[in-house]
Amino acid sequence: MFPNFGPKLLRKEKKPSVLIGSSPAACRRLLEFDRTKGFNVNSPSYFVPAAASRSHLPLKQVFPDRSKKQTLREIMYGGDEVSAIVVDLGSHTCKAGYAGEDAPKAVFPSVVGSIDQMEVDENDNPEKNGGDPKSKGKRKLYVGSSAMGYRRDHMEVLPSIKDGIVTDWDIVESIWDHAFRECLLVDPKEHPMLLAEPSSNTQQQREKTAELMFEKYQAPALFLAKNAVLTSFASGRATSLVVDSGGGSTIVAPVHDGYVLQKAVSVSPIGGEFLTDCLIKSLESKGVRIRPRYSFKRKEVRPEEFQTVDLDFPNTTESYRLYCQRVIASDIKECVCRAPDTPYDDTSYSNIPMTSYELPDGQTIEIGSDRFKTPDVLFNPSLVKTILGMEGSVDIAATARGLPQMVIESINKCDVDIRRELFSSILLAGGTSSMQQLKERLEKDLLEESPQAARVKVLASGNSTERRFSVWIGGSILASLGSFQQMWFSKSEYEEHGCSYIQRKCP
Repeated sequence: MFPNFGPKLLRKEKKPSVLIGSSPAACRRLLEFDRTKGFNVNSPSYFVPAAASRSHLPLKQVFPDRSKKQTLREIMYGGDEVSAIVVDLGSHTCKAGYAGEDAPKAVFPSVVGSIDQMEVDENDNPEKNGGDPKSKGKRKLYVGSSAMGYRRDHMEVLPSIKDGIVTDWDIVESIWDHAFRECLLVDPKEHPMLLAEPSSNTQQQREKTAELMFEKYQAPALFLAKNAVLTSFASGRATSLVVDSGGGSTIVAPVHDGYVLQKAVSVSPIGGEFLTDCLIKSLESKGVRIRPRYSFKRKEVRPEEFQTVDLDFPNTTESYRLYCQRVIASDIKECVCRAPDTPYDDTSYSNIPMTSYELPDGQTIEIGSDRFKTPDVLFNPSLVKTILGMEGSVDIAATARGLPQMVIESINKCDVDIRRELFSSILLAGGTSSMQQLKERLEKDLLEESPQAARVKVLASGNSTERRFSVWIGGSILASLGSFQQMWFSKSEYEEHGCSYIQRKCP
């Protein structure tokens, strides 16, 4: 899937000359290059460890005999010697890893746990720090799957991104810190950074991102790439219509020759989390209670027979309880839900066979029509009105459009010359797109609603992991291409032109 990106240099004393993981042509090019630089390539101390796609060493270890300035210049313009980090921070999960690999090394929630230290102190000792204004801003953040899986008193769950906009930069920084220092174990100042961004990202947010990357993390180079463009690159296309259904929203964005056509981008607030909430409310209306994992324990009373004991934690916040419920309901959705072949109605699906699912507390539930009704909200948002408990979301659903309508509306806003190509290159991406039969249903509806002359083709990887990580994979490919290296926004350019220069370097 990935091209051979060539080797990197490392010199070790008293080691034989070795060439690993690179094509013969790439190795010959490297040897010839080093001969011109005066290196003795026949010396036992000359050592080439691996292709760039698998070399994650800091610059000082990879190039111990070269100056930092020379090394950075080679990084900016020599694709064979780049060791970039790719980060895709979405509304549901953060994906981070090394350019040139086929999957991210780190995948963890993009929400964090937050405990207000002032609130805890007041609950424990109302008289302590009661009037101290300095203690009001103190809070402790918990990042990562393990930290979020551990229940703590008074811990609120806070999002880092909502509707594609950063809600709290402190949270975003804590997520980046966790990705770099605890997951990838890298020093950000040693690696160029390619960050994925929403198609509708604002200039203010882009400049803030550049400022943080260069000022706080001291990154040698940066590039911001649109999610839709990276998804298109991941499938090997420069022109396509990307349908990205993630955790917080669904975005339809046309890409032409590697650029997003902003005027034709269509956004819906209905994403994976919205569908998960619909499923939770549907099950609750039928008497099914999803108990968070922290609220019970199971003990074995006799072989293969367990008893569930309730645990009481009165200081658990409502946001954390909902987060834990969503984790379980999301698994139910992925396991049993599928998009219906035809638009859902209660009459047609009333006698549908039941499917069993065992909850973590041991109870087995039977799910019938809800496993078709929930996914169909993507195609018909008005179904939300029929789900008990979702009354507060009726206004959101009233303004949202179904997937087929979003696709056709987006294509119609594009130039006539490229509409035919867009209809034949509709790419499904995002975690929600992995739902069973979603591709087939979307293609069927589009064939019915699109112009007769249009040749509709919906494309989706058969591998659900590739759909889920398509943005990150596209970034991995892009950051590894030799022809891309001159496009990095370098730190020297940042120091000369300021953060606003990101608009020119990363259009």
